[in-house]
Amino acid sequence: MSKRDYGKELGFLTRAVHAGNDVDGETGAIKRPIVMGNSYELPYDPSDLNWSGAGKNLYTRNGGSNQQYLQEKLASLSGGEDCIVLGSGVAALSGLFFSLLKSSDHVVFSNVTYIAAYRLLNELFNRKFQVETTIVDASNSGEIRGAMRPNTRLVHIETPGNPTIGITDIRAAARIAHERGALLSVDNTFASPYNQRPLELGADFVVESLTKYINGHGDSMGGAVIGKRELLDPIRAQAQINLGGVISPFNAWLIMRGSVTLPLRMRQHNESAMTLAGYLEGLPCVSFVRYPGLKSHPGHKTAASQMSPGYGGVMAFGLKADHDTHNRFVSRLKVITSAVSLGHDESLIVFLGEKDERQYLYPPEFHNGFFRFSVGIEDTSDLAADIEQALKSVRLL
Repeated sequence: MSKRDYGKELGFLTRAVHAGNDVDGETGAIKRPIVMGNSYELPYDPSDLNWSGAGKNLYTRNGGSNQQYLQEKLASLSGGEDCIVLGSGVAALSGLFFSLLKSSDHVVFSNVTYIAAYRLLNELFNRKFQVETTIVDASNSGEIRGAMRPNTRLVHIETPGNPTIGITDIRAAARIAHERGALLSVDNTFASPYNQRPLELGADFVVESLTKYINGHGDSMGGAVIGKRELLDPIRAQAQINLGGVISPFNAWLIMRGSVTLPLRMRQHNESAMTLAGYLEGLPCVSFVRYPGLKSHPGHKTAASQMSPGYGGVMAFGLKADHDTHNRFVSRLKVITSAVSLGHDESLIVFLGEKDERQYLYPPEFHNGFFRFSVGIEDTSDLAADIEQALKSVRLL
């Protein structure tokens, strides 16, 4: 771990560069090297070691050097006491749920949430482990309050939410959860710690898919849970060590490298997405746009109260067109790539058709199919021109 203290008194950009990094003691390199070894030298007498322990380099499944460096940086950026990094964003979600929940516990979770979280809570934990679940419109704090039970252990939300960009009041959700003795977890992937820090708003856990904005280059996978050390220790013991959801040293190193430019990239994502959301909203062939920075977004005031300095790079929008025309529009794009994931340096778009099993949970405007658009860091004018030419080619402009 770093010998330097990069606490909150230093700016976000400074911590993005320096937290978790230090001069390598062996080589003198000013960047941490990749430590690919999966085993570390034992002390003279190892008989007293806890072979399932963490915190001391023993075996990479127990925790490796590159993982520890990255955890230090993410804890600093998110305002958390501790952090655990796992092999993917889904590993972070499942590790949190698996470590925290037991049979007969109850979970309240948002109707706007990543499909893997939906499947984990609504299917796997519900059917396999008898964890009770209630899906609510988390943008309505009253629905969260009304769903709480004496056995509610966890409230889980995403804000902004995937894929319809719903917004939940984190402070209100935390207050409701804590009043009933429950904990609040927030998937913060769409915002990143640059735009939103849920721990500072009362959340107990923050989940980040490091694959997205924090890495930012579309070339590695990882996930993180950030919070108080006493809450994270069981996740580290169960999800990482006993279930083996560990991140590879190389992926940890790649994400560490990508995270240094997070604030610079997020500035461009924020600016470009705001410009393009306004552009799309003004087109007569566009049926709707959902972006938290637009005043037309139902959750704009809430987003403005908890997101700063921007609203991220992801939006949803629909066209006044049939199913095939949506697909033909995507096929005509030349700069924007049709692909899943988000938060990359390049712009990505995916058409989510009418057959999504969760359509009944979405507002009516989403029922005819829509796009999830992750705005990259290309020239905004080029992205707008690409959208315009594609719309003209399918005769919507």
